[in-house]
Amino acid sequence: MGLILKALGGIAALILLVVTLFGTLITVGGVLISAIKILIVVIFVALLILVVLSMLRKRSDRQRETSNN
Repeated sequence: MGLILKALGGIAALILLVVTLFGTLITVGGVLISAIKILIVVIFVALLILVVLSMLRKRSDRQRETSNN
């Protein structure tokens, strides 16, 4: 009888350990997905700033060109 109780206790401990592990993995996955989303937004904003700076530089070059001629 004692052996059966020890075996059931061991199985219950393993099940609880697996459940805890899955919970941790889900949390880590959520953090990684959030980090990827933030990275996508940062890259988009940086690209948008580069486009605006490029447009302003082209405009400035054109104005300089017309003022020299």
